[in-house]
Amino acid sequence: MSDADDNTHENHGTTPGGTRGGASRDTRGGKAAGLPGADAAEREAHAATVRRLEQSSGKLAAAAIARMDQQLPWYRAMPPENRSWIGLVAQAGIAAFTEWFRHPDAPQAISTDVFGTAPRELTRAITLRQTVEMVRTTIDVVESAVDELAAPGGERALRNAILVYAREIAFATAQVYAQAAEARGAWDARLESLVVNAIVSGEADESDVSRAAALGWRSPEHVTVLLGSAPSGDSELTVEAIRRAARYAKLQVLTGVLGKRLVVVAGGSADPVRAAKALIGPFAAGPVVAGPVVSDLLAATKSAQAAAAGLRACAAWPDAPRPVHADDLLPERAMAGDPVARSLLVEEVYRPLQEAGSALLETLSVYLEQASSLEGAARMLFVHPNTVRYRLRRVTDVTGWPPSDVRSAFTLRIALMLGRLADAEGRT
Repeated sequence: MSDADDNTHENHGTTPGGTRGGASRDTRGGKAAGLPGADAAEREAHAATVRRLEQSSGKLAAAAIARMDQQLPWYRAMPPENRSWIGLVAQAGIAAFTEWFRHPDAPQAISTDVFGTAPRELTRAITLRQTVEMVRTTIDVVESAVDELAAPGGERALRNAILVYAREIAFATAQVYAQAAEARGAWDARLESLVVNAIVSGEADESDVSRAAALGWRSPEHVTVLLGSAPSGDSELTVEAIRRAARYAKLQVLTGVLGKRLVVVAGGSADPVRAAKALIGPFAAGPVVAGPVVSDLLAATKSAQAAAAGLRACAAWPDAPRPVHADDLLPERAMAGDPVARSLLVEEVYRPLQEAGSALLETLSVYLEQASSLEGAARMLFVHPNTVRYRLRRVTDVTGWPPSDVRSAFTLRIALMLGRLADAEGRT
């Protein structure tokens, strides 16, 4: 019963038919002993069979355990303590069947009677397949002993009862595991939401890394955070759609809907925009911003903050691509008051140009003022247009932003403005 939650043994007495562990009155062999209409001989055979079942329960449980030890390798490999608990489960199953057979028309909670015997820790040590094999082995042992267990004339009724009880046990087993899966899924969703919220709020620490590892996060080298609007409707469906897209794209994800935002922490791609394109389908209409790639989950807080700042600033660039990299929104973010964007433009654009020599700064400034005209800039600088062209290529090499591109020119202009303001503040 591995992957089961601590709630596995709670609230699982109701079978799919709506009754608690028992079959309806007409499913236990028709005119069976103990039901209305049974004659005296049938009632006597039924009572005698019940007594034989009670007397043989210990021997049947021992035979079931011996057969498991002989036929099931996983049982032999288990620690002695777990094997002991499985023996108690088998014994409880036989005892529950005896009580069920004694009162054929009294509803009983089969799953509680049988599975409630084991400690909750055991539910994490046995898989569903192993549980089915354990139940099947125990039922086979009881069924093979029908001729010895049943009183004369009661063989058919006992065989029919075993068949019906086996069906009820199958329903109970399925229900226990279904409830465990639901409980585990709900717990995982809460855990994932905690991790995602900690990353977005900038409060992620080592405990969140441990939580992510428990959810299957395998610490990829490249991590990016995507932010956009969440679609209306069931958030669980949105999250599952993200996971399906991630599996197809071979990406790891932690995701959640926080308010009106859909947040995806994506791992496994060095290109944040490529990752965003692979996962963009479940996002609602509107901008989707990919934060810069970082090296691990703790650093993902920086990617999330950049993506959040970019999402806020997207209104200033209505023609932005979808998805858009947060760094492509640096000028809008800076104008919206994002201190990180302002610092990046000054330290990664303006300062390198300043250190490369005054000629580059002067040429770029004049070129931008002359509406990106090579000839106009050359006339103002009293140099040949080829000199301007060469210096602009150097600007691209130094900053990564080509001045001839309209969007890059806008970014460079904002960087020059912020750098000059920073210089002025430094002189006062």
